Amino acid sequence: MANEIKQAIELLERMKGLDRNVLIEALREALEKAAGRSVTRSAQITVEIDPHTLQPQLYEIRTVVEKVEDPVSHISLEEARKLNPDVAIGNRLKVRSEPKDFGRIAAQTALQLIKQKLREAEQDRIFQEFKDREGDLVTGTVKQIKEGRIIVTIGQLEAVIPHSEQSPREKYRPGDRITAIVQKVEKVNKGATFVRLSRACKELVLAKFEAEVPEIYDGTVEIKAIARDPGQRTKIAVASRDPNVDAVGACVGIRGSRVKAVVDELFGEKIDVIPWSDDPVTLCKNALNPAEIKSIRLDPERKTIYVTVPQEQLSLSIGKRGQNSKLASQIVGWTIDIRGDQDARGNPADAAASGESQAEIAQTEDNAATPAVNEPESGDANTGEEGFTGEA
Repeated sequence: MANEIKQAIELLERMKGLDRNVLIEALREALEKAAGRSVTRSAQITVEIDPHTLQPQLYEIRTVVEKVEDPVSHISLEEARKLNPDVAIGNRLKVRSEPKDFGRIAAQTALQLIKQKLREAEQDRIFQEFKDREGDLVTGTVKQIKEGRIIVTIGQLEAVIPHSEQSPREKYRPGDRITAIVQKVEKVNKGATFVRLSRACKELVLAKFEAEVPEIYDGTVEIKAIARDPGQRTKIAVASRDPNVDAVGACVGIRGSRVKAVVDELFGEKIDVIPWSDDPVTLCKNALNPAEIKSIRLDPERKTIYVTVPQEQLSLSIGKRGQNSKLASQIVGWTIDIRGDQDARGNPADAAASGESQAEIAQTEDNAATPAVNEPESGDANTGEEGFTGEA
């Protein structure tokens, strides 16, 4: 039995990367329980295992007494000193034991318990591996689509992309390769690991740009802010730490090759790449591009930017269902109030207060708290067929 278990543990250690000490401890506990069941009398048993040979040795724990009343739990001082000359009354001593029936049944029980411990160790290893990868990009294979959820196989693990974390533009079939962000990892029933993936979060777009744009990966170009409407449009604001590197051009690539690769990965989701500015007015203009802005005014108390555009460009600047304004607001970190020039009468702030605003996109609390890199969204009304905009 020792040779078989040794081979099994060495194989598991080599193939699955489990820690040898964890495996030996699992073996020790299993044999200890099996030995306890094989002993008819109620002795306290412990097991020690040689870490090299994996040969187990069983001991009964007995208390040293002057007069033995219970031979199962007691040992006389005279007998104890034959094993250890330094013992004294009241000491607990390990006495070697060889249960007669510690044979086939005990071995089977031990192996079953070992398998259980090994499963637990494997589950712990998988949990820790994916817990450390929260926020990272992973690649897997679509196993099945069930009740709107995409079940993804990643190695030995099955992860889930819930419907709320899928892009409405994307369609997958079993067997397709898929990349996603590890959003949440937790333990569920019986220690199993549950992993929730996302294809709708901002971090996915960020990870894709890091993979396609070396300047982002090495830190020369930084994505300062990102706003996303999954499946529709994403706006990213970028800045360069090197005055000789054009941030927008680096992200767009020659003939749009780099941003097009990201667009293709997102199934045609439009992407606008704009230059970042610490000045909210300049950043607002960049974020609303290509709409022409006639006037712009800040209200720091309300943290609102009032923008006037030509009447014929009002729908362009606001975007379909207010999308362009919403994403621009998330990029800037301010509420953006857009009105056409024919409707702009008097003070913009007064007009807004009287309800004459054509579009006031309130920024969410989350975006207000983190105006930097967060959820990306899709492109704007003037995006070309390639699905992206940006000046190289």
